[in-house]
Formats: sequence, structure tokens, C-alpha cells
Amino acid sequence: MIPEIEKASKQEIKAFQEEKLKETLQYLSEHSPFYKRFFKEYKIQVSEIKTLEDLHKIPVTTKDHLQRFNDDFCCVPKAEIIDYVTTSGTLGDPVTFALTDKDLERLAYNEAISFACCGVGKEDTLQLMTTMDRRFMAGLAYFLGARKLGSGIIRVGSGIPELQWDSILKFKPTYLITVPSFLLKLIEHAKQQNIDLKNTGVKAAICIGEPIRSQDFELNILAKKIKKDWDIELFSTYASTEMSTAFNECEIHNGGHHHPELIIAEILDEENMAVAEGEVGELTITTLGVEAMPLLRFKTGDMVQAYNEPCNCGRNTMRLGPVVGRKKQMIKYKGTTLYPPAMHNILNDFSEVESYVIEIFHNELGTDEILIKIASENISEELLLEIKDHFRAKLRVAPKIEFAISEEIQALRFPAMSRKPVDLIDRRI
Repeated sequence: MIPEIEKASKQEIKAFQEEKLKETLQYLSEHSPFYKRFFKEYKIQVSEIKTLEDLHKIPVTTKDHLQRFNDDFCCVPKAEIIDYVTTSGTLGDPVTFALTDKDLERLAYNEAISFACCGVGKEDTLQLMTTMDRRFMAGLAYFLGARKLGSGIIRVGSGIPELQWDSILKFKPTYLITVPSFLLKLIEHAKQQNIDLKNTGVKAAICIGEPIRSQDFELNILAKKIKKDWDIELFSTYASTEMSTAFNECEIHNGGHHHPELIIAEILDEENMAVAEGEVGELTITTLGVEAMPLLRFKTGDMVQAYNEPCNCGRNTMRLGPVVGRKKQMIKYKGTTLYPPAMHNILNDFSEVESYVIEIFHNELGTDEILIKIASENISEELLLEIKDHFRAKLRVAPKIEFAISEEIQALRFPAMSRKPVDLIDRRI
């Protein structure tokens, strides 16, 4: 199930997107209170924006705009809104997004073709190991996508390894939708209960919320730990509420595929201009076909690298490599630039580390400091020195590390109303 536009030539994809861009700009100029004001303020004539290259004439939209003028982004009367979702608030106050019936249909289409990218078909059954409530878009998207694709879906929700295994053994799902670190808890439970991991019927896991690949597309430490005990295929994904779109890996595992019918993607530098081929920049998106709250040149805050050569799966679309880090979570530590995923990879390398949380704060000089709290049964100076040596070898610097009780770390990782674990607490804001 590869949409025809995703098999088209680069020139055809570009021409298609430019037509969709014109429609989007016209729609925003007529229906969006925010963008009407925005175009007037910056003297933007939407009729003059005809190509993707012309986009640089339009200033970017930021998270700050969304937070300050949230309601002004809505383009439809309240009576047409079917659903409300909120962002997780990773980089500031949560933002509300409204969706119309058409938007829910677009969301379903996105997830159906994204699942198909991972090899899911009508004959498959997915087990959903994340919440559908708490105004969370992802859980709803997964359900709608499976329904559109015709696949079965088991809505178990997050946590509770015992219930997850009961569903796996009873209903025989072929795919799991889960935070990858939770697979380690499932493996541990299976070992305790003598469940044969080789005979579960599970073929693959669609991994959300945490990286499973390094920048060279090799499996990272977390993924290798999973595969060592449970030899299932792991698919990486990248998505956000603001995009209402996902970038899923195909069976080639060389980055998440762009859906050009749903989104225009730019990779921008500090001056909001396109980076050179192969360079890391900030993913900036323009949504296509969104009715209630479309976004134009919205900076996601995620630093990524794009890959433009055709994929062996038959798609000719751009692919995104693993997220290097969040722009706002960039850390300048002792002259070295760090992003949290690099630290996660090192900590996940130690089986003695049961759980951890990374705290970033400013010291009295106003420079960045890092404190890593870890829980372990092996409380020893030798373990701390070994972890610090590992940091120096991989990242050239070693942050402050201290032991904490597991309950303290769990309380920090799962604050009230959180929909996903928090591994990094940024106290610089």
C-alpha cells in the first residue's frame, strides 16, 4: 500500500506539493485569524508564493506563537470540531489542537499508510500499549489507522506487563505499538513466568517515544538489549501532535519516510534557511489538508538530518534520520555540545542501571550543569567511575552522577498527568 505520489519522481512530488501549498496559503488567508494577521504584519502576498523555494519569504511560526495565540490558529466554527488533543508539553506549556471530522480522516490515512510502511496488513493484529485517553493524539491515531487499514487492534493501554502478556497469549497480535524500554519489562516478566518468547506470534514492534537507532541507522544499545532476548523486528517512528503526521521506517530501516501528500518538510539553519545537503538542521513543517488548525513553516524544535536518495522499498520520498536532539535541550557542557539521546545511549549500555533521570540546570556562573540520578542494586564507587569513563570515551566529558532510590526516580520520571516517561528534566527554563 504505497500511495502513487510516494513512488513519483522528485520533480512530480515537488510540483504536487507546490499546488497543495497554494491551496493551503489561500485557505489560511481566508480562515485563520492568526495567519491573516501574520500575513498583514509581514506584508505577505500569498499569490506571490508559488514554489517551495518561495517559502523562505514567509517568516517561521514557533511554539511561542502557538502558546500565546492558541485559539487564533483555529479556522473552523466550534460546531465543526469533533475532537480536542493537547501536546505533551515537553518544551513548555501544552498546546491544544482541535480536529474536524476531515482531520480525523486525514489522521487515519496517515497512520494507515505509516503502518503499511512497517509491513502491517489487513491480516495483522496490533496490540496498543499506549493510552487513548488524556487528550493524547497518538493513541487515537493508531486506533483510527488500524481501522482504516482493516487490521485488528487490541486496546490494552500503557503499563501492566501481566495484562499485556495475557492479551498477547490470548489474542496473538502480530505487532506491538509500544515505548521500546517497556519491551524490556515484558521480557523480564516473560522470564519470571516461563513464557516462551520464541513462540508468541509477535513479528515486530512499532517503537514510539524513544530512539532505537543511532545516527548511522544501526540499532542502539536499548534495541540490542531487546533483540538479544526477543528476536522481533523493531520499527522506528517519529511524529508529533503539531504535524498530525508520522515518519515511519520501512523494512529497509534507513530512516522514516516522508508523506508528501500530508506535509511539506524543510530542514533549516539558525537563519531559517535550508541547510546544505546532508547537514543537520531544525525540522520545519507546513501541514497539507488540515482543516481546523493548519500550520505554516512551523519549527518543531527537533534537530534532524534528511536523506533524499530513493529507497529500495520503492518510495522516492525524503527520509528523516533519527532525531539528533531537541534544539531547546541542547547542552553546552565544558565546551562540548551535547543532546540527551547521546547520554541515553550510554546509560542504557549498563545493565546495572535500573532507571535514571537526567537533570540540567544553570550553576552560579550561568553555565550548564548536568546531574544524572541512577537507581541500581550495585551501589559502588566502581560503577560510578565506569559510567564516567564511558561518558569521557564517547562524549569527551563526564557529568556529575549520583545514586538515588528507585522510588525517587520513578516519581521524577512519571509526574502527575504525564502521558509518557520523562527522562530529562530541564531546570534552565
